Amino acid sequence: MAQPGFQRRLPATLESVAQLMDALEAYAEEAEIDMRVAARLNLVAEEVAANVAMHAAGATWFSLAVTPGAQALDLVIEDDGPEYDPLARGEVDTEAAIEDRDVGGLGVHLVRKLTRDARYERAGGINRLSCSLPLAG
Repeated sequence: MAQPGFQRRLPATLESVAQLMDALEAYAEEAEIDMRVAARLNLVAEEVAANVAMHAAGATWFSLAVTPGAQALDLVIEDDGPEYDPLARGEVDTEAAIEDRDVGGLGVHLVRKLTRDARYERAGGINRLSCSLPLAG
């Protein structure tokens, strides 16, 4: 039996991020998603949604759609905030001493490491980050 998909659109607030995490936890359990994959799904979704809620001045909503496939969960995260491509940010030097590192960027680094095929687009005033979360590995 195919796993069900997931979709939520919520106000761009930190309270909504918490609601999203609760809904994702229930979804992962219902869809019988492996606990390790569910943990990575939660981490990626929380990072991106929290960034919208905290930093996208003027954003009124964010949404997450999860579409299960044979090898991965395909994620699409959208918001109506100002144009911002998180993938345009340079790679974080995780080997540098903490006092020598720039502030920020670790969340995007995490998203890049946990997902595959991450891509950003802006269309019709909407930011869209799409990526795939492998089901194995």
